Amino acid sequence: MILETLAQFAPVILIVVFLLGMVIGLPITWALGITTVVTVAIDPGITFAVVGQKLFSSADNFAMLAVPGFFLAGDIMTAGGLSKKLVEFADSLVGWVTGGISLVAIVSCAFFAAISGSSAATTAAIGGIMYPEMVKRGYPSDYSTAVQAVGGTLGIIIPPSIVFVIYGSTNGVSISKLLMSGMLPGILTAVVLCVYGYVVAKKENFPKSFDQFSLGRVFKSLKGAIWALMMPLIILGGIYGGIFTPTESAMIACAYGLIVSFFVTKELTVRNFMDVVSKTAASTANVTVMFLAAQVFGFLIAYYDITTTIANFFVAVSPNWIIFMGLVFILLTITGMFMEVGATNVILSPLLAPVAAAFGIDPIHFGMVFVFLLALGQATPPFGSTMFIACGISGERVAAVIRRLLPFVLVEYACALVFAYVPWFSTFLPSLMA
Repeated sequence: MILETLAQFAPVILIVVFLLGMVIGLPITWALGITTVVTVAIDPGITFAVVGQKLFSSADNFAMLAVPGFFLAGDIMTAGGLSKKLVEFADSLVGWVTGGISLVAIVSCAFFAAISGSSAATTAAIGGIMYPEMVKRGYPSDYSTAVQAVGGTLGIIIPPSIVFVIYGSTNGVSISKLLMSGMLPGILTAVVLCVYGYVVAKKENFPKSFDQFSLGRVFKSLKGAIWALMMPLIILGGIYGGIFTPTESAMIACAYGLIVSFFVTKELTVRNFMDVVSKTAASTANVTVMFLAAQVFGFLIAYYDITTTIANFFVAVSPNWIIFMGLVFILLTITGMFMEVGATNVILSPLLAPVAAAFGIDPIHFGMVFVFLLALGQATPPFGSTMFIACGISGERVAAVIRRLLPFVLVEYACALVFAYVPWFSTFLPSLMA
């Protein structure tokens, strides 16, 4: 009798238990798992056998193999010393501009984003090199930290992006086109951030790295960085040309990274490689388990028709797609302050993507905007992941960095608004694909 009564309130219990888990600070995977167990236990209409079947079918996903592939490729290239070469090349391009070294940090992040697919990896790899260099050249520690944090957000916007892969796998959207959709917005955002960095440098009289632009310096640094720069060209060229899938491209990236790191830079050894594999395995396990838990949670959301309720709410309060996009901005800004990117992606995207489709928004366009806003959340106080990583590198308190970080974040939000309401930026390159 009690179970029958509770079963009537299963949708409410599903939401309440999940929110309670988040409030008390449970890891997102645990919150999702416990919520699933409690809900299935009280509802006789669902068995744990169904949960097992859903877990198995979700794990049997070819596209998700791209996640460990891109993780491993980025870790290999980092261990192979390619990040240093990218920084040197970026320095030759923009180091002669006022505030050059801060611009070098942003450009280096853009380059490394095209290798790693991860904001955390981008912030850690580039920040570890650039933060000490900026401080050594007289830049304030808080400002130097903020630059690393905001530069790291480019990690999941510029392809290949692990977050795009998960979004596409979760919502049935072409991963190839999603990856290409982030190219123009990512590059343009990097340019705008550099412009803002230049304005700040002029105002505060930050130094240049060197006085004059030199083609000789560019070509010399390009010689060292060419192996790193070839990797995104191979990946994106292959995907764009229809030569291989994103999953296949991840495997090719790993093979390429191994060849370069073992035989060209020679900074990767067998011993180091085992450490790289261990690191990748840990990262992949965390993401995969969370993805599977979220898939079961999403199944329950759909089973109780909660998606329809949410869709009806948005339709009721949004007379058109313009208002709907504004509400998405507000929602993802708030969640970005408190929730991790992966969690927000697997929980909210299945709820919002169908609503966006109902408003006639291109699924590629909405996916790009969704992931772009997730990226901004990583640099947004109080719990932004790239902000914490950058502060960990510098030793600065978060409170001290926020003053320097928020203007950069606002600049990125201005970019996001343009990209959200001008779909061409995200749909142009995908539209050229077969």
